[in-house]
Formats: sequence, structure tokens, C-alpha cells
Amino acid sequence: MAPRLQLEKAAWRWAETVRPEEVSQEHIETAYRIWLEPCIRGVCRRNCKGNPNCLVGIGEHIWLGEIDENSFHNIDDPNCERRKKNSFVGLTNLGATCYVNTFLQVWFLNLELRQALYLCPSTCSDYVLGDGIQEEKDYEPQTICEHLQYLFALLQNSNRRYIDPSGFVKALGLDTGQQQDAQEFSKLFMSLLEDTLSKQKNPDVRNIVQQQFCGEYAYVTVCNQCGRESKLLSKFYELELNIQGHKQLTDCISEFLKEEKLEGDNRYFCENCQSKQNATRKIRLLSLPCTLNLQLMRFVFDRQTGHKKKLNTYIGFSEILDMEPYVEHKGGSYVYELSAVLIHRGVSAYSGHYIAHVKDPQSGEWYKFNDEDIEKMEGKKLQLGIEEDLEPSKSQTRKPKCGKGTHCSRNAYMLVYRLQTQEKPNTAVQVPAFLQELVDRDNSKFEEWCIEMAEMRKQSVDKGKAKHEEVKELYQRLPAGAEPYEFVSLEWLQKWLDESTPTKPIDNHACLCSHDKLHPDKISIMKRISEYAADIFYSRYGGGPRLTVKALCKECVVERCRVLRLKNQLNEDYKTVNNLLKAAVKGNDGFWVGKSSLRSWRQLALEQLDEQDGDAEQSNGKMNGSTLNKDESKEERKEEEELNFNEDILCPHGELCISENERRLVSKEAWSKLQQYFPKAPEFPSYKECCSQCKILEREGEENEALHKMIANEQKTSLPNLFQDKNRPCLSNWPEDTDVLYIVSQFFVEEWRKFVRKPTRCSPVSSVGNSALLCPHGGLMFTFASMTKEDSKLIALIWPSEWQMIQKLFVVDHVIKIMRIEVGDVNPSETQYISEPKLCPECREGLLCQQQRDLREYTQATIYVHKVVDNKKVMKDSAPELNVSSSETEEDKEEAKPDGEKDPDFNQIMHAFSVAPFDQNLSIDGKILSDDCATLGTLGVIPESVILLKADEPIADYAAMDDVMQGKDEFVLVFLDINL
Repeated sequence: MAPRLQLEKAAWRWAETVRPEEVSQEHIETAYRIWLEPCIRGVCRRNCKGNPNCLVGIGEHIWLGEIDENSFHNIDDPNCERRKKNSFVGLTNLGATCYVNTFLQVWFLNLELRQALYLCPSTCSDYVLGDGIQEEKDYEPQTICEHLQYLFALLQNSNRRYIDPSGFVKALGLDTGQQQDAQEFSKLFMSLLEDTLSKQKNPDVRNIVQQQFCGEYAYVTVCNQCGRESKLLSKFYELELNIQGHKQLTDCISEFLKEEKLEGDNRYFCENCQSKQNATRKIRLLSLPCTLNLQLMRFVFDRQTGHKKKLNTYIGFSEILDMEPYVEHKGGSYVYELSAVLIHRGVSAYSGHYIAHVKDPQSGEWYKFNDEDIEKMEGKKLQLGIEEDLEPSKSQTRKPKCGKGTHCSRNAYMLVYRLQTQEKPNTAVQVPAFLQELVDRDNSKFEEWCIEMAEMRKQSVDKGKAKHEEVKELYQRLPAGAEPYEFVSLEWLQKWLDESTPTKPIDNHACLCSHDKLHPDKISIMKRISEYAADIFYSRYGGGPRLTVKALCKECVVERCRVLRLKNQLNEDYKTVNNLLKAAVKGNDGFWVGKSSLRSWRQLALEQLDEQDGDAEQSNGKMNGSTLNKDESKEERKEEEELNFNEDILCPHGELCISENERRLVSKEAWSKLQQYFPKAPEFPSYKECCSQCKILEREGEENEALHKMIANEQKTSLPNLFQDKNRPCLSNWPEDTDVLYIVSQFFVEEWRKFVRKPTRCSPVSSVGNSALLCPHGGLMFTFASMTKEDSKLIALIWPSEWQMIQKLFVVDHVIKIMRIEVGDVNPSETQYISEPKLCPECREGLLCQQQRDLREYTQATIYVHKVVDNKKVMKDSAPELNVSSSETEEDKEEAKPDGEKDPDFNQIMHAFSVAPFDQNLSIDGKILSDDCATLGTLGVIPESVILLKADEPIADYAAMDDVMQGKDEFVLVFLDINL
């Protein structure tokens, strides 16, 4: 037995021999475990919750020894946020903006670009007064250039360890929670910066992007027949190099410049020959920029999956790159040295982390820029392009050996080289005065923040020291011993000893019983402390109510004593009651008890005693007079109420039920025993009359049943064929012996048949209800043709003889009939069918439109998709199926679905036919399905439809995608039998 249960049993062992009226103060203190010995520190390893005198392990250990001052606060040293000497400033990652941070650091360390940006005119001149910056206004850059100016100035002279680039990111309209394509971002931003600077008057500013990053190459096509060359000049800001199948950077450059043959269908139209000729095409580098950006195409499109993927192959590159062999005009200086490596950590193209290894142009030392953290790379750490993956790849390739001055990387996606012939900068770029003033102001704010944090740390330390002295003094005086005592919540004591939370007023309300005293069951969460300590606690922290020795609840102890005694004698009373039930009841001394209650009274009594013995708040609702939780359903509430003792013989009016089969008579002695356990159970002496209301209702019910049987028998006899569904007329095969048929709704016929079959369980049908077949104008909603086909399930045809009987038996609101008439003098004459009332064309059209809308609004349906060629006829029964919903747009597909339910997605077609979404041309009945935001219903796709798929021919050579000729319309016929 667990120690806590042993304590519980020991605290109440006296209740086995003491009657409730004999409970004394000594018994009460025993129940509240005042007698338990306090635990000793070092002997007791953790707090004994069952012992109110145990004050060990409540959080005192952190206060009783020597304490480090740093434990008194959770404020980091503000100097940790200060920029270290001779180091760079980091940038905060705003969620998924690490790719932006890497490019900002690379551009910042391009001294020529930084100097040119500092020369840009700024609206900051309006912000600065004669005596300096306006203190009451915060500087807000207005343009991209001003944002870059301010960021670069902070990166250069800020005292902070890292700065926040949120203003710059917001100005670009970037989503901070979504990682963008880093290479695409670099291109777009350079284009934006060039366009912005092109409006400047200073040529050093206006042309800085072209001077630093812009080169020129030519697409050269040579005719093999006449040798004519045609050139197409183009500027570039980076070279995009394919890395598939290559190990060295120089191999990637060679492939970029390799000659391509134009033959066969891809022949070149030569204007000199005026015909298509075989030719060669290649790229010639005409001029190279000062800063050469080489994009390694690690992120490529996978046509099989329809998504991008990352190529994790190793590429070797050297610190010195000689580009002279690759340029057209020889003789110049084209030797470049590596200045930055941009890295993507991660195996997926859609997630990961971006880091930059950048060389300081002034010192020549390498640094690792990782958002807020910047680390100098030297010694063994100087491994350019090498970063551990965030998650292991399925196929780890061993890193190749690299010689001196060369490096290998499987994560580098951009290499930045600087022309070696440029002069080394001797002096640092100077920050303009107006920007330096803004930086100084930000540094002042930072220093003020550091002073404020330091003062807060000091206050926390002083407060902690005072608390330390308080705890050391009071903890020694907590044990009550033989002196006057009080009870305090264990939770409050633990919070008082918790250094991380402020101490709140004492709150003992949660441990009170219904008599506003200490509940015996709550003693496990209370601690008994000395009155001296309690006085200090309440004087310093307040709260209440105070629980002294007078708070020990005698009423609760007496009730617990009664319950425990009943539980002990339950088995004996069960045998006694069984013996009493065997004896016959004499005279009128008996009591009515429900048979169901008698079968389960022992279990009910035990559950009730357990509830009374436990916490009243945890009541399960099975006691007489108990209340149920509001959240329980009606079915659960009904089931629980049926378990209440003797309530199974209550009628709906709260009286004795009239059915004697559900109850039996027990003796007065047996009832007395049962009443000890169920004092609130309903009591019915043997002379108690049954409920008078139920007797009246019973008689009325018997009379109604007899009446219903009589009505049903009469109607069944009057309309035998309609009841048995025999010899029914049909519009498509009009009977010869009548020219008139009457119409009623099929719903009326079905409801009437139900009543006739089971008249005691169903209510009689009193009216025909033909208004459901008519429109609001009183016109018929169905044509003669529709009543022979799709609408035949909604109507029932009636013979004239049956109609006469229906008019006698039921209330007819509207008469609807179809008449056959002969028209013309020709033999045989023409037959026409006329309805009365006549068809309402407008409402009929509205009904058809509504049916079409209903047909297009579905949640699950089967749609067939066929891939075809040359407009060939497709058989529907061999088409693969696509289970879809008609009413879900692209936005709705993101919502979670229950298990077993899948979102409709035409990307499933990609996996069935191996056709990427952008190669799919879908149509139905000649209509192209091109609106991705429309629902299937609005596109006219109804259940069992057949969608035709024509697939564009995939391009095998990715490198030749820009040279694809237009007009390809070849398709492949593929029949698949796949259940999507």
C-alpha cells in the first residue's frame, strides 16, 4: 500500500469503532493528522503531501545555502548585447529573413557600393535642424536607398551587437514568415537598386551598379553554310552556372560557354542564305565586372514531382580564379580573388537556413555571418563553404580532398569574386555627418537601455538578498510543534519560496468545505505552521481566511465517520435485505420499490458512499439529489437519472407509475435498511395510489389506439389497390378505359401506407397535401413528359374511382388531374394530354435551374479523367476516377479534413499520368478548364463527368528551355485505369 494511502487509513481507523455522535476533539485532530511527526531535512528526500507537518522539499533548498547573485534575476547582462571590439554588427532574423541578411552583409562589405550609397542625397536634411536631430521625432527612411544608407551606417558604427532590419524588409514588402528564393531576390533587388540610382545626378552614384556588377556577353550564331555570324549583345549581373554532372567551378563555366549545334528541326534561319541551315551557337564573354557573381544552380525544377529540389553535390572552387581563358578579348587582367561564399543549409529547396562567409576587404580576414552571430574564421575554422546540414541527407557523399587555396562545398549556392587588380582600400569609408548623427542617437538610446537594465539587475539582486534573509529566518520558525498553529496552502508556500514569481496574498478559499472551514480531504495540500510564522506572513502579504485550530470542521468529520461506518456494514446489510425480500409482506405495511433499483442498490450505495467519502466537487451525479455537469448530453443525463435509487418507478409527473411489472412490494424493515443509504429516495407506501393523470392518459391512449385501428381498417378496405400498389395506371401507357387520371404526391401515399400498416405507432393522415406539387401561383410544376420520366418518383396516379373515395376519406386542398383528348377530324385523330391546373412555365424553369444548381453542389463524387490525342473519342467506362468536391476553392483546400477524407486536387492527375500541372490542358464538352480559383460546379463539372486531358510535350533539355520553338502540339495517347 502506498504511504499516502496508509496515512489516510491510519487517520480514520478510529471511525470503525466510534459512532458519529461520539466524535471528540481528539478524533478530529487525528483525522487532520496533527499527530504526524515532522520530517527531517536530509532524511526525507521529497515533500510528504500526506503529512501536513512535513516542510521538507517545498523549495527551501535554494535559499538555505550560499546563493549566487545571478540567481536573483532573469535579466541578462546588457553588455552581452554590446558590439565587441574590431568585430562586425549582426542582423536580426525576423522569422525567415536570413537570406536577406546574408546579401546585406555581402553588399555592406563592398566598399565602393557603400561609398556610393552614402553619397546619395537624403530627405534626412529636412529631419535635421540647425542644432541637430529633433528629439521628439524618430527618423523614418522614405526610399530604398535611404533604408540602405541607414542600415549600412548602423552596421558600420553601431554599438549594438546586432541591429533590426525590419524597416528595410517592410519597405521591400517581403513576408517575414516565408522564405523566398535567395537567387531571385538578389536579381530583383539589384534591378530595383539600379533603377533607383539611375535617377541620381552624380555619375559615381548613378553608375555604381553597372561599374561593380555589370558585364556583357554575346549570343553568337554561326551559319555552317555561309559562315555568317549573328550577334545578340546582352548585359549580365551574375552568371548562372549549371552544376549537374560537374565537380569543379571551371567545368561549370566551360559548359556555360560551350558550343551548341542547331540541327534538324532546330536549324537556324540564315538571312544571308534565306533558308534554314545547320549552325552553331555559343556565348562569348565580352567584358567582366569588378565584382563577379557566380550563381550555382543548386535549386532546379523536378518535372516528375512538379516541385523544386536541391542538388547537394560537391563543387570545388579556388580562392583565385583566372577568367582570361574564357573572355574573347585577351591581354587584359582578369584574375579574380574570392570575396564571399553564400551558403544554404538544408536538404530541401523550400526550407533551410542561409549563412554567408565574407572576406573583410581591409584586413583580408574571413568572417562567418549567421544573422545576429558573427564569428571570425581562422585556423581550422577557415573552411569556406562548409556548414553542417540542419538535417542529414539520405545519400551522404564523402567530401573530396581539396588542395591549398581550393575549397569544396555541397551547400554553396553563390560565389562572389573581386577583380584582383583593384587597389586595396587604405582608409575606411566615412559615414556622412547626418547619418552619423542618427547612429549616435541610436547609440545613446542603447546606452540608456544598458543603464536601465543594469539598474533593474541591481534592484533584483537587492530584493533577492532581502528575500534570502527573510526565508532563512522564517523557515526555521515554520514548524508548529506544540505551540498554537495554523494551516497554510502548500501551493502558496512553494510560490513564496519560488524566486521567479512575486509572492501574492495568501488564498485559502480552495480548501474550504461547505461549512467555511478546512475540508478534511484538503489536508494533503495544506501545511501546519506556527502561529508566529503565520502572523508574519499575513502582515506582509495579506490574504485569508486564517485557518486556526477552530477551522477544523467537526461536521465534515462526523459525516465522514457516518459514511465509513455505512461502507463497513454494507455487506452485512446486503445479506439482511436479501433475506427480508424473501419474506412475504403482511397487510399495508409494505413499500413500493423499483425492480431495477433492487437489482443494483448495493452498487448504487457503494458509489454514493464513495462520492460522499471523496471530494464533493468530483461528484459523478449518481446520488439522489445530486446535480450533473452542464456539459453532459441529454442522453447521458437521462441514463444517470435512471440510476438514482427508486426513481425508476416515477412517472413523468413525479408520482407512482401505473405499471406494476416495474415495481415490487418490500417490507417495512427492508425499506428502513435501504433508506439508511438513500435518505432522499422517493417513498411510496403500499396504500399509495398510482398517478391519476397517467391513468387518464392510459385510458385515452387505449381509446386512440382502437380508433386508429378502425380508421386504418376502413381506409385499407376502401383503397386496397393503392395500399398494395397493384394495378396502378401509367402515363407512358395510358389505360384505354379512362380519359382522366388524378394525381397526388408520392409522399402522401407513403405516409398513408405507413399508418395503415402500423396504426398504433403512427398518426392518421388527414389531408392529401397537393400544394407541394403546385407553384405559388397555383400552376403545376411538372410537364407531361417529365412525369413519365424523372419526376415520376414524386407523384402517384389515381384512378377516378379511387379519387372519389379519397375525397370522402381525406381533406383535399387541390385537385390535380390529367385529361386525354382527341384533336382533329383525321382518322386516326391526334391525342393530346392536358393538365388541370395548367403548367406554370416560369416556375418550371426556376425549378430546373435549382435542380441544376443542386447537381453542381456536391461534397463527394466520381469524376473521370482521360488523357487523349488527336481529339479521339474516349469511352467513359474505362476512364480513371477522381474523387472530388465541387464547392471547394484553392483557399479552402488548406483547411484540415477529418481522417479518411482527402482534398480534391488536380495535381493528382500529375501522379496518375506523369504530367506536371503546367503541361495539363483540361477541358469538358469543348470548354477549357483554366480558372484555378473556380469550383468544379461553376465550371460545369457534375458527377460522372468525363474531363479530357491533353498534355504538352515535356522538354528534355533544361538548358535549352529558352530556345524552344513555338507551335508544338504533339500528344501521346495513354489509357490508365487508376483510381485517384
